[in-house]
Order: sequence, then C-alpha cells, then structure tokens
Amino acid sequence: MTHPDRFYLAGVMGMPIMHSRSPMLHNYWLKQQGMAGTYVPLAIKPDGLAAALRALQPLGFSGCNLTIPHKQAAMAIVDEVTESARLIGAISCVTVRADGTLLGSNNDAPGFIRNVREAQPNWRADSGPIVVIGAGGGSRAVCYGLMQEGAKEIRLVNRNLERAEALAADFGAPIKAYPWAQRNDLLEGAAMVVNTTSQGMVGQTDLDIQLDKLPTSALAADIVYIPLETPFLAAARTRGNPTVNGLGMLLHQGPLAWKMWFGLEPEVTAELRTLVEQSL
Repeated sequence: MTHPDRFYLAGVMGMPIMHSRSPMLHNYWLKQQGMAGTYVPLAIKPDGLAAALRALQPLGFSGCNLTIPHKQAAMAIVDEVTESARLIGAISCVTVRADGTLLGSNNDAPGFIRNVREAQPNWRADSGPIVVIGAGGGSRAVCYGLMQEGAKEIRLVNRNLERAEALAADFGAPIKAYPWAQRNDLLEGAAMVVNTTSQGMVGQTDLDIQLDKLPTSALAADIVYIPLETPFLAAARTRGNPTVNGLGMLLHQGPLAWKMWFGLEPEVTAELRTLVEQSL
C-alpha cells in the first residue's frame, strides 16, 4: 500500500549506467500510479558497491536493480539471497526490508519467460529441444527459467566448452553442453534457439551461426535489445521464423521488482514499450 506522505526512492546501480532504460520505465510507473518519488541511475564503481548498498536503508530507498558489473559481487554483500538467485549465481534486484536488511533476488529468469509469453502466448518450453547459445550470467538465468517452465532438452553451446559444462553440471538435466563447432548442427529439430551472448549488440560482432538447419517453425529469441532486431533475429525473421527481441525481458523484470519494493505490480503497456523503443 502506498502512502501520500512518503517519497518513494529506488534506482539502478552499475558502471557505466547512463545508457540504462530502467529509469525511464520505473519513472513512467511512478507517474502512472500517482506516487511521489523517483528512480535514479547510480554510477557505482566496484570498490564502492558495499558502501552504496548499505546506504540504501538510511537514505530511504526501497531497493535497487543491479547491472554490470555488480550482479555477482553483490551476493556477498546482501544479508539474504533467494534460492533462485543462488542457483542462477547472480542477483539483479535488492530489496530493503522493514528491518533494514537487504534481500537479493533475480528477476532475469521470469522477465525472460514473461517476455516470450507476451510475444508468443501459445509457446511451451516442453514442445521440443531448445538451443541456448552462451554460458554467462544471462544464459544461467535463461536456462533456469526454461527449466522452471518444464523444458525437457536444452542444448547448451558456448565458445568455451568448459564454461558450458560447468553450467550444465550446476543445473543438471535437462541441460547438456556441446562444443562450439557443433552449433549449426544443434539447430536441427530445435523448437527454440536463444542467444544469451552480447554478440549482435551495437558495437559487438554479429553472432556467428548459420540457421540453415533450424526449422522455420522454431522460435528465435535474443536477450539483446540494442538494437531491437539483432542480425541474428533479422536472419531468422527473413527465413520465416517467429522472433522475440530482448526489450521485453527488461520491461517484464520491472513489475517483479515493484512488487517487492512497493507492494504493487504495474503493467507493461504498449505505450510504455513504444516509449522505450523510441529512445533506443
């Protein structure tokens, strides 16, 4: 429940941070809900993370989001970490609880799943093999989300096979790691392929993959949202595959954070999506 005599504070910590679209969407919701408050970008260097997190409570913050490079380091600073965040190995959200303690959680996995469901309402994780490209933090969140949704086979491929094998060992079945050389062949018979790497992002090289063996019915998803359509998604769309970009993953994390911070869960509206898209 909101209070008219309270000024609501939240933010996002990262370095760099001014490119983040999080302030845009959270301040949109604050205005929409008629709440006095603000959501601010906080440029925090790694050596200042502990002090910044501990300052949240005395400064009156309800919580904050975390982005690169703080998602893993913060786990050792907060007072408690949710089970899902512990399994993923990173936290994307910090909540200041009533007693002043800090709870770390991860909204990346449900944000990804909500984004896919919004774009493809009939999508099912158990409809066939899923190829996940990459084995970093984004991949861990995506794999966790897919497993929670009942995926029966996840083919994990990464340039560094050892890293993929470590992720597969941490999560267990249904994930199996494969060497990078097999990436194109792994698409055969797949129902979905997800790029969790930064390849295709503005300033990065394109994702090195050939889609010839991917069924045209398979869903192609990317967690990158700058640009909205990566070369990987463009290639998939051109050959007839349904696609999902990464913007919705960012948008759909927001309501989950709000529920923990403010006890409210605002909607991801078409107006909000358009507003953020126009800023990219």
